[in-house]
Amino acid sequence: MLDKTYESASAAVADIPESASIAVGGFGLSGNPNVLIQALLQTGVGDLKVVSNNCGTDEHGLGILLRAGRISKMTSSYVGENKEFARRYLSGELELELTPQGTLAEKLRAGGAGIAAFYTRTGVGTQVAEGGLPQRYGPNGEIVQASQPKDQRDFAPGGELGTFVLEEAIVADYALVHAAFGDRHGNLVFNKAARQFSPVAAMAGKICIAEVEQLVEPGELDPDAIHLPGVFVHRVVEVGPDIEKPIEKRTVQAAAAGSNDTSHVKEG
Repeated sequence: MLDKTYESASAAVADIPESASIAVGGFGLSGNPNVLIQALLQTGVGDLKVVSNNCGTDEHGLGILLRAGRISKMTSSYVGENKEFARRYLSGELELELTPQGTLAEKLRAGGAGIAAFYTRTGVGTQVAEGGLPQRYGPNGEIVQASQPKDQRDFAPGGELGTFVLEEAIVADYALVHAAFGDRHGNLVFNKAARQFSPVAAMAGKICIAEVEQLVEPGELDPDAIHLPGVFVHRVVEVGPDIEKPIEKRTVQAAAAGSNDTSHVKEG
């Protein structure tokens, strides 16, 4: 039987080398592969080039790798909620390739599907297409590296002529993702918002490592419920359901405006 399970997160990430490129799943703090990230931190490797929707927060997710100085480049669509990220970027310690969110997802999906590049309307008429986005700053706040102009062409999908910009696919050395369920063959089921970037991040990795809350035997998952087939997954680690799941922002809303009744408080 094809069994892709590893005995620990440490064993699963042990061969990730210095300067590796890594696609990481998660949306905000939803679906972050925190156990794998912590295990990667313990290996001591650095100069990592990470592709992820965001870089976690100062205390959670990819933020712990960033705070330890292990990440040299981020390719992201959202860089808020992390003061250390801003500090490192503006001081020249971190390279940033800022990418529109949908484009980033498609670049990852394309890499996993064997598509080298694609044209999109997103970014046309902006620095995304025309170049000039600051990617690295110098110690005195000067821009020492900026994005380059991208190829643009006119197409008429559906008969409507428009300009489109060329975006290259992303293929990473490794991918790290978190799933709610997985089987020994690597078939994965994600939970709600964790589906946003986790499947495409997994697809883009030459070697995909998945941490799962519950490991089941092959055949126990409903084939129609599987979000990512095991062909894209190479290693599976069971981490259990009781792992910490931090909330990026917690708000409290009363059931009725102006009411002091907090019996129907909602967190989100």
